[in-house]
Amino acid sequence: MPDPTARDHPGRVTGAGVVVTGGGNGIGRAIAHRLAAGGARVVVNDLDGDAAQAVAREVRGYAVPGDAASEQGVRNLVSAAHEHLGDIDVYCANAGVAVGAGPETAEPVWQHAWEVNVMAHVRAARALVPEWLDRGQGRFVATVSAAGLLTMLGSAPYSVTKHAALAHAEWLSATYGHRGITVQCICPQGVRTQILAGTGSAGDVLLQGTAIEPEQVADSLWDGLADDRFLVLPHPEVGEFYVHRAADPDRWLAGMRRLQQRIDER
Repeated sequence: MPDPTARDHPGRVTGAGVVVTGGGNGIGRAIAHRLAAGGARVVVNDLDGDAAQAVAREVRGYAVPGDAASEQGVRNLVSAAHEHLGDIDVYCANAGVAVGAGPETAEPVWQHAWEVNVMAHVRAARALVPEWLDRGQGRFVATVSAAGLLTMLGSAPYSVTKHAALAHAEWLSATYGHRGITVQCICPQGVRTQILAGTGSAGDVLLQGTAIEPEQVADSLWDGLADDRFLVLPHPEVGEFYVHRAADPDRWLAGMRRLQQRIDER
């Protein structure tokens, strides 16, 4: 049921039309639940049609299974969401993949990471920004992860594409923020999802000790909607690491190399 306190939420969620990609499980599922509880009308997208349908039933939303990365997939999703919601007020570009390792990673794997983690965002913005500019409002929420601010040892494709997703979001905010478009990036470290389970030794060393539940990420986004902050940090320490990285890159990289040595020794 909608949260009765949500009507006064500064993020104006009550009644908003929301799309959540990758909404069939993990962080996406938690976001769909949290925003629906706050009164939003939610479209749930996922490649797994059964998962999308299940979450849509749970949140009394509408399922649009399919690919949220390809040009045609984005067009289909946006069209179906418009048909169901009318206006799309919030687009949560949450779908992502953690694939590959180092230089040996095959070209198709790199391309897959690029399509899902970056071009999905670019194509969604291409479809939505013109209408948001006409309306003078719209909100683009990208699930970037701390890897976009820092890095993720063990997976070059994930690190590189998440950095690119952050850069794209920064550009959108800098270019259109004064015209009513709000852009936000969710940047958690470890979250207990299928992606974390597949990170192997790097995830064990870097993420497991401070891993949080997807619902905690969704709660952080809910709080972030209140003040439109660009960086939503479910792990607040990520902000401190980001400052240290910028202030002294050599010292930060030395620390990362020590962590890599621990991973290598496992």
